[in-house]
Amino acid sequence: MAEGETDDVQTDVTDERTRLRNLRVSDAEREHVVELLQKAIGRGMLDLDEFTERTDIALAARTRGELNAVLIDLPGLAHSDAVPTVAAPAQPDVGGWTPQAGRLELKAHGSSLVRKGRWHVPAELLVRNKYGETKLDFSEADVTSSVVHVKLDVKWSAATMIISEEAAVDLNGLSEIKWSAIDDKTNSNGRAGVPRFVVTGRVHGGSLTVRYPRRSLFR
Repeated sequence: MAEGETDDVQTDVTDERTRLRNLRVSDAEREHVVELLQKAIGRGMLDLDEFTERTDIALAARTRGELNAVLIDLPGLAHSDAVPTVAAPAQPDVGGWTPQAGRLELKAHGSSLVRKGRWHVPAELLVRNKYGETKLDFSEADVTSSVVHVKLDVKWSAATMIISEEAAVDLNGLSEIKWSAIDDKTNSNGRAGVPRFVVTGRVHGGSLTVRYPRRSLFR
């Protein structure tokens, strides 16, 4: 290729990159990047102040260039062109969740969703419930990872998480809390503990309670 042709190709590539950076972004793209920032805080890449600052920037972003700027220094989380992952059509978007090994999805609608006793807990949980009670008792569960990412999508329902006294929760990544109450009775939010349950997602028109197992009076 002649020198002049090489310059033309480089110019075309630069022009295309500029065009992509200047494309307008949708609300779905902004929300997806916020979910990536939640993963970053769960992995210890960002502290709460950095997460809040970058979330504000992402939600106010107008172009892909502005949106990608909040991810550029986060290894493994850069998202090309800020296009969200497309899940199966029947699944509503909760931050680009896609089924794969090491993940478990629990769903209910107008019903109680209960897991207790010796149940298997992978590294990532997606919990969806609407108009029903959710109770996740991890105190006797087979937890396979020292850090468990719990993504909530609960609406008009009460959710309860029961953790062992050696465990801890991190509720700082909850991105949407509307007409809801959050009550951490363990006072373990942000503290060291194993396993550590990093909770993200949304609680809409309900409640989330985190507590230890109740002690028997006869012990």
